[in-house]
Amino acid sequence: MEKHCTNWTLLLVLCGLLPLASQAGRQMPKLSDKKLCADSECSHPILIARALQDYYPQDCRFIPIQQGQSVYVYAMLKDRGNLFWAGSVQGSYYGEQEARLGFFPSSVVEETHALIPAEVEVNTDKWDFYCY
Repeated sequence: MEKHCTNWTLLLVLCGLLPLASQAGRQMPKLSDKKLCADSECSHPILIARALQDYYPQDCRFIPIQQGQSVYVYAMLKDRGNLFWAGSVQGSYYGEQEARLGFFPSSVVEETHALIPAEVEVNTDKWDFYCY
């Protein structure tokens, strides 16, 4: 019976119906030690951007973005020349898709509305790079 269950589990993983345990519940490598935010909790969006192109994430720290989507930016990672921003996207017209939070390359978006200056430097911690 155990071998039969193992085969079903493998089949579900291969079909994408069951996530791999290796991607869930682990700390991922840090992308930066510091981030720039509007406040010490990074709870207020600093700008709104529009996606210039589709972006497909490389791991669970990142969010998928579709060309033309609005992106709310909450933090800019400080190291490595500000290559990555943290934010959220939502589908068109209130919830075609639920909001997702994560990182994305700053090069795939363009700023459309500045909201609050990102003047507060905040240390990143393990939860910034934790995959569920």
